[in-house]
Amino acid sequence: MGGRPAPFWEALDPDDRSALLPAATRSSLPEDRQLLAQGEDSDHLFVLLRGWVKVIAQSHTGYRALLALRGPGELLGEQAGLERRRRSASLLTATTVDVLRVSAARFHGLARARPRIAAALEQTLSQRLREADLQRTGLTEPVPARLAALLLDLSERCGHPAPDGPGRRIGLPLSQDDLAGLLLTSRRTVSRVLEHWRAEGWVVTGRQALLVRSVDQLKEQAFGG
Repeated sequence: MGGRPAPFWEALDPDDRSALLPAATRSSLPEDRQLLAQGEDSDHLFVLLRGWVKVIAQSHTGYRALLALRGPGELLGEQAGLERRRRSASLLTATTVDVLRVSAARFHGLARARPRIAAALEQTLSQRLREADLQRTGLTEPVPARLAALLLDLSERCGHPAPDGPGRRIGLPLSQDDLAGLLLTSRRTVSRVLEHWRAEGWVVTGRQALLVRSVDQLKEQAFGG
């Protein structure tokens, strides 16, 4: 929720952006297109200029989980790209996106020459570690509290006013399996909580659609009032 640091692209000044643009290839991709594949051996990274991307991991047993959502301005694939190791997760477009693709070598050169790019990269890497720590420590919280906090965060980051009454519509195609992956819990548990909230009129759900009707009730669930 509040206090989220500026994403990579927004943390740069205009001169840094102008220096990075000629080193990159810009492209647009539709929804449900793969940017990177888990296990891939590649040495480039992306800057997401517009749209949303899913970070997805698949286990050797075939279980597929949504690990994170990345939005406008964020750096993608930075760890494996910069460290030249195999990708630990896949990147799949959740919406139409505009991205910059830049090789790790060119990015390293720019980061060495331009302190603000290096600082924005360091901020991104630190934020990733904080997110991982928060996800682990948050497992001690009840699922309803974590789900409420997630829906509030999504409605703030990518929500739109509801077209037919109070509340905010989350502008991403997210299934209950996706929500379960983000919370490190089971789909059955998420489904049970959402069923209760639907009955109370706090949320409206459809096929990969979510509408938060009562922000206040979810805040009470997430933060205890």
